[in-house]
Amino acid sequence: MVLKQYLRGSILILFTLIALSVIVTVAVRRALSIVDSINGGEIPVESEAITELVSNFISSADNLIVNISLIVVGACWVVGIIDSYRLGITQEK
Repeated sequence: MVLKQYLRGSILILFTLIALSVIVTVAVRRALSIVDSINGGEIPVESEAITELVSNFISSADNLIVNISLIVVGACWVVGIIDSYRLGITQEK
């Protein structure tokens, strides 16, 4: 965006925001599930029990989605850096 490449910047921002929204959605869904378990009396209100539940609350489908989203965020970051560097050098010439 700084180098006046608005389409490229917008595409990177869009992919990053989509991936981050997926990560946040999965985290909130997990947290609400744990809160429902606590409110339902299934889990005592003790820090050890809650910590154990949080660390053991793993869904393979959610983890795959989160891992893919993290890869997308990282890839957008790297592509943005490399593309900005390349465009900066091209514009200097």
